[in-house]
Parts: sequence; C-alpha cells; structure tokens
Amino acid sequence: MSVYAAPLKDMKFVLHELAGLSEVAKLPGCGEATPDTVDAILEEAARFAAEVLDPLNQPGDREGSSLADGRVRTPQGFRDAYLKFAAGGWVSLPFDPDWGGQGLPKLVATPVDEMWSSANMSFSLCPLLSQGAVHALALRGSQALKKTFIPRMVAGEWTGTMNLTEPQAGSDLALVKTRAAREGDHYRISGQKIFITYGEHDFTEQIVHLVLARTPDSPEGVKGISLFIVPKFLPQPDGSPGSRNEVKCVSIEHKLGIHASPTCVLAYGDQKGAIGYLVGEENRGLEYMFTMMNHARLGVGLEGVALAERAYQHALEYAKTRVQGREIGQRSGDRVTIIHHPDVRRMLMSMRARIEAMRALAYFAAAMLDKSKHHPDAQEKHRAQALLDLLTPVVKGWCTEQAVEIASTGIQVHGGMGFVEETGAAQYLRDARIITIYEGTTGIQAGDLVGRKVGFEKGASALAVIAAMRKIAARLDVAEGIPHAMRGNLTEGIDSLEQATRWIVDTFPKDAKAVAAVSVPYLMLFGVVAGGWMMARAALVAQEQLRQPDADREFLEGKLATARFYAEHELPGAASLAREVTGGAASVLALDPAKF
Repeated sequence: MSVYAAPLKDMKFVLHELAGLSEVAKLPGCGEATPDTVDAILEEAARFAAEVLDPLNQPGDREGSSLADGRVRTPQGFRDAYLKFAAGGWVSLPFDPDWGGQGLPKLVATPVDEMWSSANMSFSLCPLLSQGAVHALALRGSQALKKTFIPRMVAGEWTGTMNLTEPQAGSDLALVKTRAAREGDHYRISGQKIFITYGEHDFTEQIVHLVLARTPDSPEGVKGISLFIVPKFLPQPDGSPGSRNEVKCVSIEHKLGIHASPTCVLAYGDQKGAIGYLVGEENRGLEYMFTMMNHARLGVGLEGVALAERAYQHALEYAKTRVQGREIGQRSGDRVTIIHHPDVRRMLMSMRARIEAMRALAYFAAAMLDKSKHHPDAQEKHRAQALLDLLTPVVKGWCTEQAVEIASTGIQVHGGMGFVEETGAAQYLRDARIITIYEGTTGIQAGDLVGRKVGFEKGASALAVIAAMRKIAARLDVAEGIPHAMRGNLTEGIDSLEQATRWIVDTFPKDAKAVAAVSVPYLMLFGVVAGGWMMARAALVAQEQLRQPDADREFLEGKLATARFYAEHELPGAASLAREVTGGAASVLALDPAKF
C-alpha cells in the first residue's frame, strides 16, 4: 500500500503562480494569508492527512459504518481522528473570526480540503457538509440562531447536514413533501429524508440538520419550500444540548463506495413532530439552500482532484515497484519495473497532466470566490462572481468525471492486481463514482452551464473567458522554449470552444431541448480547454522561472513536460467534442422514448 503524500510543491505553485494568492491576501479580511502562515498550515495539514487520516482509509472501507438501535457507529479510529481534527482547529479555517473562525481565504482552505479528501474521502465528507451548513446559516439565519449554532459548529463541537431530497423526489425538489406546521416560535417538522451524509454518527453529540420542508399554505413547486434548522437535541437556554428531538436514523445505505461515511435515512416526527426553526423567510428555502450547494459543488469538484491524486500516487508507487518483463527491444537481461514500459508511462502521464490541470482550475475558481466576497471594487467583485458562476459547474462536472476515468486508469496500471480489493486501487474508483452524482449529476451541472450561464446571458461570461484564453495563446506564440504543439493545439481548442459556445447562444432561444441534448459534451469541452488554458499559464511561468539560478529545475521541467503532454494528448479532443456539440443534438433526440 502506498502512503499519501500531499503534493505540496504543486499546490504551492498553483496557489502563488496561477490562482494569485498574493492578490487575494491583499483583499479586506484576507490579510492573515501571509506566505509564512500559509506554508505552516499546508505543512501541518499534510502531516495530519498522512499520519492520522490516511491510515484509517482502507480499514474504514473494509469495516464501514453500522447502525444499531438508531445509533451509528463509525469505523474504529474515526471518532478519535475527528476529535483531533476539531481540536487542531481544522474546522474553523475559512470562517469569520467573529464566530471563532480563523478568517482565512477560501483559496487557502482549498488545498487543505484537497488533502483531507485525498487521505480519507469518507472522513472528509463530515466537515465538508458542516461548512455548507455554516455558510447558509451565517447568510440567512437570525442572530439568535447564529449565536446558538454557529460558534459550536465552527469549533467542530457540533456538525451539520443538508437534508434535501426524499424517496419520491430525487433531484426534483419541487416534489418535496416534508411538512412544517407553525407552533409558536418554532415549527413541527414531519416527513422523511434520504441520502443524508453523516445524518447520524458518533463524532459529536449534537448534529444540526438543515431541512427543506413545506408550510401548510405554501405554494406548489419549488417556490413553496422553506428552510429549517432541526437539531438532534433541542438547545437549552445556555445553548447546550437538552432533550432529544424527534429525528432519528432509521437506516443507512449499503453503497458502492465511501463505506465509512454513514449515508442515512432520517425520519422526522413519529409523534408530535420534530421541532425546527425557520431560517430566513418562508418559501425561500431552496434559494438559501443553493448557498450551501454552490459551495458544496466546488467542494465536490475538489474531491475529484483529490481522489484522482490519490489514485495516481497509488498507481505510481505500484509502477515503480512491480517488476514485470524486459524493456522493449531487450531480449535478455534483467526484468524491469513496469514504469519502464511506454504504455504505463503514457497512463501515468495522462493521470498526472489531467490532475494538474484540474487542480489549477479548482484553485482558480476558489480565488474567484474570495474576490467575489471581499474585493472592494464593485465592478471587480461582479466580474469575479460572474466568472465563479460560470466555472462552478465546470469544476464540479469536469473534475469529477475526470476523477472516475483517472481512478479507472489507476486500476489499469495495476493490471489484474488492480481488480483485487487488497491492493487498494479499486477503492478509489468506488469512492470516486459518487462524486459525479453529488450535488447534482453531471447532466444537471451541464444544464446549468448551457442554460443559466451561457444561454440566458448570451455567452457574455463564456466569451470573456475565451478572450482571456486567447491572450495566453498569444503569449505562447512569442515565448521561447515552448513546443509548437502547445501553441497550436491550445489555439485550436479555443477555436473549438468558441464555435460551440456561439452555437449554443444562437440555438438556445430557438431550441433549448437541442442544446440540452449536447450539454454534457459542451461541459467536457469547456473543461478540457480551460484545463489547457491553465496548463499553458503554468508552462509560461515554469519557463520564466527556469531562467533563475536557484530554480527547482526538476519540478519546473516536470511542469513543462506535463503541460506539453496535456497539449498533445488532451487538447486534440476539443475538436471532436465541438463537432458533437454543434452537430449531435438531432441523433440524441431521434429515437422516440417509446421505441427504446
């Protein structure tokens, strides 16, 4: 088994050279993100991930969480790890100091979150959901609710969940039936919620559920949904947990992966109903919940980066140690490790190059989130928000789909041994499979991208990004030492993306169904080209830094190699994806549903 080692050099390179940490640190409220502070945080997080979380990953997968008498027991070692995690202040990293947080930018928290998901995906889901709950509550909750719940959640003493869907609803939240009846200063919640990550666990005594429900006189559809806090234990006047609320876990799902993470079915209100507290105003719950979901979508996209990185490290370790066959062209002599075989090197380079592109795009989006919240200039703030809105479905959809492919490639590197659970390679594929579904499937992300983010705004943000990409391509044309393929293939990729984008802008008002039919290929096209944009930027920086006498030549030459590989092996796919977008809708819709 390999041991997880955070890719600190690449993380720091992306933070400083591609995501613009120095710019973010100058924003109001972000001044704590000094280089020394950030380095110390990353080093300590890397140690915690490697020494505490990673050793629990495979045993936790084998043991899984269990349910007995309404209580969930997580695998051995998980609760102790969480207590260390909370005591170390890791939960509080990105939150406002007014609530006990450390006030660090999202950009700084991003590589840290990547480490948690790489080292132990099942464990990391609990703090991820808590982060989303705190964000929604901080934005829309009353002062009384904030005072009661946020400080304890930020401290990691309590955890939070998102309770959206129900058995009959799936992703169509207009079908939510959970009821909320007014009763004095609170509501009585009754119904059932499914797929609730860490809906019950043994990490903390208190669990704070954010629940979507309908009041008796609410309008039909999504406009009639409200958001409520439903704590596992009712808070006493001093805020400490009091009597048990009427919410309980009735079962946990038996899943393909993330076995250590309890995915719960929660029942509300067997008798009078669970007591819940309204967040914000009635009938605006889905709007508020999207605050959580948009943060979570970026988080899930980052999980794609993290799981891909872990699968790559595992495959690389195996390739360096597995002896099989002689080098091509050698008929005698010692056998070699499989990393000497060209196709194994091709697979490893494919994994590595895509991961570096994914990481750069995810961190870049995190920087846009910080700018959208903290930038003092209203115009810059708006620009950052528009770019963040555009990139969020791309980061979520493209990075997660890539993670599944990369984890599958990791199994292929292992050969037959990859199909054997004991080697550990299969777990990364099983764990990765859910992230293309979390927070809206890839199809839902793609529909959001072509509809809200491109179609409705007539491509304004997308074309602005394409213009920025062309500026980088122009710099490649005059840069020394940059291979021709990197210049030409990036330009061709950008041309393909612009062609597909203009087709969507032209077609969307006339035939939205046709656009929806090719929305996923468009999302993948955007991801491929945006990844090439990031890798081209990385190549330009690496080439410049190589001229310095104290340059880290091994790292920088590796960066140029992966950028070249990406340009030669990934970017050529953009042209075929563009053809699929502009010419493939009719064949998707050609067969009547009744004829399948």
